[in-house]
Amino acid sequence: MDSLLQCAPAVMMIRPAAFQYNPQTADSNRMQQAGAGSDAARQAVVEFDHGVALLRGAGVRVEVVQDIPTPPRPDAVFPNNWVSWHADGTVVLYPMQAENRRLERRREILDPVAAALGYRIRRVVDLSPHEQQGRYLEGTGSLVLDHVGRRAFACRSPRTDEGLVRQWAQTFGYLPVLFDAADAGGTAWYHTNVMLSIGARAALVAADSIAAADRSRVLEELAATPRDVIAIDTAAAGAFAGNALELRAPGAGPEATVYALSTTAWAALPAGARARLQAASGAVLPLPVPTIERLGGGSVRCMLAEVFTA
Repeated sequence: MDSLLQCAPAVMMIRPAAFQYNPQTADSNRMQQAGAGSDAARQAVVEFDHGVALLRGAGVRVEVVQDIPTPPRPDAVFPNNWVSWHADGTVVLYPMQAENRRLERRREILDPVAAALGYRIRRVVDLSPHEQQGRYLEGTGSLVLDHVGRRAFACRSPRTDEGLVRQWAQTFGYLPVLFDAADAGGTAWYHTNVMLSIGARAALVAADSIAAADRSRVLEELAATPRDVIAIDTAAAGAFAGNALELRAPGAGPEATVYALSTTAWAALPAGARARLQAASGAVLPLPVPTIERLGGGSVRCMLAEVFTA
């Protein structure tokens, strides 16, 4: 399996300025835990900075953009929902469900990030006007992409419009793989990347959470390209075990990869799954982000906007 195609060598990350629990996203994201604290925003920055240092130490190129404190963007630390950077020079901007999350789209940062990472922007595809029709597609939260097999996996949810998935797939030449899946309480996963991760030689999937009518088809599509398909249970996915991302680590050698996930996620994986993931990747890198997970309802993968530089 070609990690050069599947795994990005760089990421854009947004250092939060006003992180907090976001009530506008809570109805569809049952992984958020309500609460606040005078030090929550500060602790999120500490976790963010430590995560950046660990990623860079593992050889991943990281471009950090500082969030702007006003107007407040409580979920700015999760940029993969509003932008994706593709290997052909296309940047895509996405329609977001929550009104305060739409503030995260900052076109003015695209050129500086591209310049810093040696990325040439050839076109920008802006899907955000679909928000006005109540149709949403929240980036690589909604879409989990098999770049090698050209498949776009998407779990239907209030934040993932089936028609937009099909439109995106047709535009970029991917096969759409749509399905229904729900958490332990029967609520649709708010984002596909909570229950599915696709790396170069492994995929993590909460198979038992996929609707029975869809499960075999989804697993067959995941196995269509040679990968170790590692099934995790719904409880592990609820601890962010599926919210992981494999990246190239050019600073650690031309063939090196790093599978990034949270310490919470790593602890939730059974020993057998851990061993299989380690065997299928260059290294596994757990990052401690408990405050971001608890209040934000998202984890490490959500914090990483891949940039497919040459």
